[in-house]
Amino acid sequence: MVPKMRIFKTNIKAYRAKFDMTQDDLAKTVGARRETIGNLENGRYNPSLKLAMDIAKVFGCSVEDIFEIVNNNDNCRK
Repeated sequence: MVPKMRIFKTNIKAYRAKFDMTQDDLAKTVGARRETIGNLENGRYNPSLKLAMDIAKVFGCSVEDIFEIVNNNDNCRK
């Protein structure tokens, strides 16, 4: 059996709406590509720690407010 990966669930889209930002606005602010922000929002990309911290800083909140680890492996120890 292949172990499943941990993925991040994000609240980026909600925070962008709250701050009236487009994906492109956020990408430019954190030095990323718009496609990266879109992939983060759709769960196709896990952010680096630096990117996660930069995004949280833009919105004035903690990384945990924006990203939540979703464990898809029932046998994984915590």
